[in-house]
Amino acid sequence: MNPRLADVIAVLDRLYDPSWAESWDAVGLVTGDLDQPVRRVLFAVDPMREVVDEAIAGDFDLLVTHHPLLLRGVNSVAATTPKGRVVHDLIRSNTALHVCHTNADNANPGVSDALAAALGVCDTRPLNPMPDGDGRGGGRIGVLAEPLKLRDFARLVADSLPRTEHGVRVAGDPERLITTVAVVGGAGDSEFARVRAAGVDAYVTADLRHHPATEAQAYGAGPALVDVAHWASEWPWLRDADRLLCQSLAAQGSTVETHISTLCTDAWTLRL
Repeated sequence: MNPRLADVIAVLDRLYDPSWAESWDAVGLVTGDLDQPVRRVLFAVDPMREVVDEAIAGDFDLLVTHHPLLLRGVNSVAATTPKGRVVHDLIRSNTALHVCHTNADNANPGVSDALAAALGVCDTRPLNPMPDGDGRGGGRIGVLAEPLKLRDFARLVADSLPRTEHGVRVAGDPERLITTVAVVGGAGDSEFARVRAAGVDAYVTADLRHHPATEAQAYGAGPALVDVAHWASEWPWLRDADRLLCQSLAAQGSTVETHISTLCTDAWTLRL
């Protein structure tokens, strides 16, 4: 039996409670009628034009994305703008859009759990725990099953995540031995102080900027840095969200067909 959209959203809200989102975020249902049936669900990182086209062409009833379509307030969703056109096309095609952003970052398991698991980082705990202390919070700290030299760990990161033109950038001694690792899915240079305080050997995240990275490297005992594409760092979460949604719906006696988008929506398309 196929569930209603309201039933699917209820499961997603249990997995990724909107109250766990940061105050500045925009999560939850963007388009869709709670009474519409859901047969097919597409998971993706970004609600970009090509992803929405994939959802519509594939006759998906629900598109679940990590990043919001409308993060900042708008005065109009007229079809004269790219995002307005996306909203119109979603509504016209009866395709619901639901966003799990920082509420998925802070969940347990969440975005950084999926990133850690993809890299073989185990025995994890939150880097920035939430006050309730039940394992939720941003980022994760853990250990590798066996120590690796930084050059080999960086290769493992590159091989374990989807390929992008951004690639993997590394700061640190290639021969340094890596045992403890911190990860943050998405942009993570705001967490340097917590990462340094944790005393880890390496930090894997995305969108590292020049000045915060060079300042972090100025601490002699600081971690090696492994910078990956934003999209690639968050893509592993899609598999977790897919699995957990299907398991929860099955427990309620309903099923949906799911698919994970492999369209690379990282901003950078060429590296020279």
